[in-house]
Amino acid sequence: MRMFLFLLDKRAGDALAEGGYCDHTLGKLAWRWCLREVRFTICRATQLNKSSRVCRTTTPRTNFAGKRFYCSKHMHNSCAKFPSHVYRSFRCQAAVAEVEDAEIPAEKLEYQAEVSRLLDLIVHSLYSHKEVFLRELVSNASDALDKLRFLSVTDDSLMKDAPELEIRIKPDPDNSTITIVDTGIGMTKQDLIESLGTIAQSGTAKFINALKDNKDALSDNNLIGQFGVGFYSAFLVAEKVIVSTKSPKSDRQFVWEGEADSSSYIIREETDPEKLLPRGTSITLYLKPDDAFEYSDPIRIKELVKSYSQFISFPIHVWMEKTRTVPDTTTDTDSASSESQEEKEPKTKTEKYYEWELVNETKPIWMRNPKEVEKSEYDAFYKSTFNEYLDPSAYTHFTTEGEVEFRSLLYIPGMAPFNAEELYSANAKNIRLYVKRVFISSDFDGELLPRYLGFVKGVVDSNDLPLNVSREILQESRIVRIMKKRLVRKIFDMCQEIADREDKEAYKNFWTNFGRSIKLGCIEDSANHKRLTPLLRFFTSKHEDSLVSLKTYVENMKPDQNAIYYFAADSIKSAKSAPFLEALLKKDYEVLFLIEPIDEVAITNLQEYEGKKFVDISKEDLDLGGDDEEEEREKEKEYQLLCDWMKQILGDKVAKVQVSKRISTSPCVLVSGKFGWSANMERIMKAQTLGDDSTLDFMRGRRVLEINPDHPIIKDLNLACKDSPRSTKYQNIVNILHETAMISSGFFPENSAEYGGKVFEVLGLAMASQGDHQSANEEEEEKSADVEVVPEVEVLEPSEVQQDSDPWN
Repeated sequence: MRMFLFLLDKRAGDALAEGGYCDHTLGKLAWRWCLREVRFTICRATQLNKSSRVCRTTTPRTNFAGKRFYCSKHMHNSCAKFPSHVYRSFRCQAAVAEVEDAEIPAEKLEYQAEVSRLLDLIVHSLYSHKEVFLRELVSNASDALDKLRFLSVTDDSLMKDAPELEIRIKPDPDNSTITIVDTGIGMTKQDLIESLGTIAQSGTAKFINALKDNKDALSDNNLIGQFGVGFYSAFLVAEKVIVSTKSPKSDRQFVWEGEADSSSYIIREETDPEKLLPRGTSITLYLKPDDAFEYSDPIRIKELVKSYSQFISFPIHVWMEKTRTVPDTTTDTDSASSESQEEKEPKTKTEKYYEWELVNETKPIWMRNPKEVEKSEYDAFYKSTFNEYLDPSAYTHFTTEGEVEFRSLLYIPGMAPFNAEELYSANAKNIRLYVKRVFISSDFDGELLPRYLGFVKGVVDSNDLPLNVSREILQESRIVRIMKKRLVRKIFDMCQEIADREDKEAYKNFWTNFGRSIKLGCIEDSANHKRLTPLLRFFTSKHEDSLVSLKTYVENMKPDQNAIYYFAADSIKSAKSAPFLEALLKKDYEVLFLIEPIDEVAITNLQEYEGKKFVDISKEDLDLGGDDEEEEREKEKEYQLLCDWMKQILGDKVAKVQVSKRISTSPCVLVSGKFGWSANMERIMKAQTLGDDSTLDFMRGRRVLEINPDHPIIKDLNLACKDSPRSTKYQNIVNILHETAMISSGFFPENSAEYGGKVFEVLGLAMASQGDHQSANEEEEEKSADVEVVPEVEVLEPSEVQQDSDPWN
């Protein structure tokens, strides 16, 4: 045996030397030896690997096992578990690809899935709310009725068993069930297997595919479900579902039964005469204990129908519990004789009864011709649908055809909500999406309308809107973007219509309620700036009590005015008293007052209107035009030394000091850098709760101190910088001027206490100097009072002296 293995290994080595291969495998030559049946009498346990069934011999470079291996009773203990004299089959690791393929032919296998697990995933992953089960089942019933109505056009016999096309829903709180019955097309046994026995098999989709050749018929269909999973939403609330159906194409009625946690279903023929249907389908849901109380309540079912299926074209009846007053026929035998002679009022009692109630009486107003609908009808629909009590400010009813087809009815409310956050919240549910008149969702998070137009309310109904399988999520696609674009355009037309009315109070009311939303649009929607700017309104320096449009502002501009000037402040009073306006008011230029926090950001994003740029008068490099440039250069040259001296005193507090062109009465003003925050913006950013102070110094930018060369204080300082440049008194005055300019320009001093101390010191010096001057005047008055006043004596010449007569003589 050893000689055999040696020769075998030698043959393999020779094959490898001749260009073959034998790296822990056998060459082709060695393989032919392996194919022979070899019997061994002794097997070492360490050379046997049962799991891989490979006999590993100690022969160098050769992993070999015969096709059959014989284990004798003389085996090692580890191999003793094999019965003696038993043949075992083993695989040789030396097999090449060709032989492996020959031994194990390729086999095509089908994917396998656990049906119960797949059903659980479909039910609990596709739908986010349990209540949508009723929408899906009612939609399926509506499809069945639509199919019957379509097929009955060519076959009248389909309608003979039950001429009424309707849907009836019967909740049963006592038995924890809910039954949905329709008189639609019904299903045969094969239909049950294909539609309900095959997950994601849509009978509606197959029906539509069958109609593709008939384009006219396809355009008129109103079928809803095309995904094939809507029926299984019943297992969201039901632990067992029984479907009983009768098709006019079959003489027998079949029953389908399925449970939520089962991977199989049952189909049987209905034999109970009391449960036979003339035509259609009856679906009975045996509700889970947790959901039985809610979904077996007739009032709850009525609410769901009104919410999701109110505009289904077929009547929907719900079995409702009601009360009525009836005469009380019971009498008291003891008092009958005493009361027989007296007339008594008849007694009544209240009793309960049940009847079918039609719950979808309201017809979809957006499906009607706009020319046939009165304004009162639009207002009534708006109030009832969106729970409003005021009439809308405007509405638009339109149909879009062509590349994208949908119907829409949009409203602008008459008043903004009391909570302003509802206007811009992502959870605003003001647009109700319908697909073939079945309510889908009202939560889109900016997919149909941008956030700043969230105040608009209305409905959108489309027949081919791209939805996901559960119909609750709108898929992002080119169609959705086109719909959004057209809806936004119609809203702008409504807003402009309000602005163009003769009644100016209408747009004033609109602007008061939704003006901030329009300004937010200037920030978020750069593509629609041309439609947004005509809607903007602001107070101005010439119109402090009324709002002015940008169009009116441009029409009233001076011939030499080349920009739209604005100033941001916290109130009109602060804006009109700011030193920045002095030169502009002197030139009779109108200035926009931006008094709301969002105004400045909105204007900054607009940049220009009708070729006129927006210019902030509180920033450097303001060019008012029309000034004598030569005179300005002379003043700058004259006050250059003062500017350098003040910059040296102020240091890094300002970027530079220069002669101003914007002030006429104030001594100085502090302006912001061209690309930095204005004083108003800095104040707003500091007030942010979650603001980052680390970026404040960077965004603040450079500040420039501008001086008024015509002011007496500046003239005195100009002389002082030349005569006494090191005077502490004048240096303090420069610092106080700078900090006072900060306050008057809208900034805040870095150290308010220090600034207050400087002001008190100056006031003290002023009061002291005034007191010294007053005391000096009082001393002079006192000195003049102590000197005796000698009257003037008239000096006469001797010749003019007259002798007084003696009185005694």
